[in-house]
Amino acid sequence: MKHLFFLSFFFFSAALTFAQTSAVTSNGDEVILYPDGTWKYLQKNEDTVAEIKNNPTLFEKNSKSTFLVKSNITNQGVYINAQKWSFKKVSITDDREFSFQLKGKDAYCMLIAERIEVPLEALRSVALENAKLVAPDTKITKQEFRHVNGLEVLCLQMTGSTQGIKFTYFGYYYSSDKGTVQLVAYTSNNLFDEYKTDIEDLLNGLVTVK
Repeated sequence: MKHLFFLSFFFFSAALTFAQTSAVTSNGDEVILYPDGTWKYLQKNEDTVAEIKNNPTLFEKNSKSTFLVKSNITNQGVYINAQKWSFKKVSITDDREFSFQLKGKDAYCMLIAERIEVPLEALRSVALENAKLVAPDTKITKQEFRHVNGLEVLCLQMTGSTQGIKFTYFGYYYSSDKGTVQLVAYTSNNLFDEYKTDIEDLLNGLVTVK
């Protein structure tokens, strides 16, 4: 089951890179590009960024998260608790730059970094649209802005199913003129509450590396 679970999310994560699936027309309209060559306008009439609330809590990295995993694409990195989380750099042919696993557990995370800057409204919409390419029933169940180690990030929690597996997908999305980062953890729905604290500790390690 573990291999099936990981395989499902491997294909799911492969759809998350937004740089090659979004575009802007000559009129300035944002569109979503699909692998079959079709496209549609990016929807802005529901759940827009203006409706996303700001969480007043100031989130900081856990004191036990002392090992820095730094992106080679942007100036972001993530401090992890190496006693709890393992990580590896992924092949250059993979959309993910790093993958993480909660040791001995069925909780995973990935860091996807690109050099383009993406407005948060577009980033939120494209993340959802791309998720639906693999899991059409994907829905955003939580969305808010958070301040994490001095960064304003978009926090999204999504649920959906692929290959019969119901999943929860929880992550931070950040963009600046240095590039865009998606740091997103995932596990099955029935395990999310069990792993939520460890997942948030990992996400809260997101920092700018000077």
